[in-house]
Amino acid sequence: MEPVLFFSLNFLDISQIPASLHLAPLMIFLSLVSGIVVGFSLGLIGGGGSILAVPLLVYVIGVEPHVALGTSALSVATNALTSLIHHKKVGHVKIKEGLIFALPGVVGALIGVQIGLLTPSKHLLFLFGLFIIVVAIMMLRRKPMTLSNETHHNHGTSLIHKNRLIITGFAVGATAGYFGIGGGFLIAPALMYAASLNIIDAIGTSLLPVSAFGLTTAIRYSIEGQIQWLVSILFIIGGIGGGFVGTKLSTKIHREKLVKIFSILLIFVALFIIVKTI
Repeated sequence: MEPVLFFSLNFLDISQIPASLHLAPLMIFLSLVSGIVVGFSLGLIGGGGSILAVPLLVYVIGVEPHVALGTSALSVATNALTSLIHHKKVGHVKIKEGLIFALPGVVGALIGVQIGLLTPSKHLLFLFGLFIIVVAIMMLRRKPMTLSNETHHNHGTSLIHKNRLIITGFAVGATAGYFGIGGGFLIAPALMYAASLNIIDAIGTSLLPVSAFGLTTAIRYSIEGQIQWLVSILFIIGGIGGGFVGTKLSTKIHREKLVKIFSILLIFVALFIIVKTI
């Protein structure tokens, strides 16, 4: 894969500026547009859109796969933190359940990141393609989740719930760390199952572990110098704008149909990645 050329001006000495801050104008444009696409898809269907970040970073912007994972994780974590603040204000974040899920998940994420760093780029992309197909099938088969899903109120978190949260948190965290994703599309259903949360509280609470897993992954990759900082910032800026538009449109379009269309799109993306790596 040919890297995008960094720009330089004869009258400006940029030799002391970190390479992660050198971007060609085309790369800046593509980063913003890619961020808009990811944000738009997230706002429109409410999950799964962060999976698009890695293919866009690798095949559109031209970032090396491991750098793409670190950059994606940082962008996802930042956007999740922003959304977490909003959901916390309106009372849709269950801190206790979120922390019980997130803490073992952070351990899992660290293990997942380490395995990901040791996995050759081509193998990692191939496995990522297979993972996308699994996610797409899960989204196609998922039953519609409506606001009528009620919380089973517990006075305190039972031992069974704690065990479920710890086990599922670790497993999802390891997956998120390995593939550099937020994992929100896995976390929300897991919280509904493990903590008996309704869909609204599950989505709000999921942002806590998404932020934790993303930051853990991003920090570990940054230690290895595997983050393109400016691309991540541009992704975040584009994602905010795209998310705003997607959220507005989501109330006017049948969501379940969108999920099916998006799932089919993910399958095509996955097949493209698999073919390219082979």
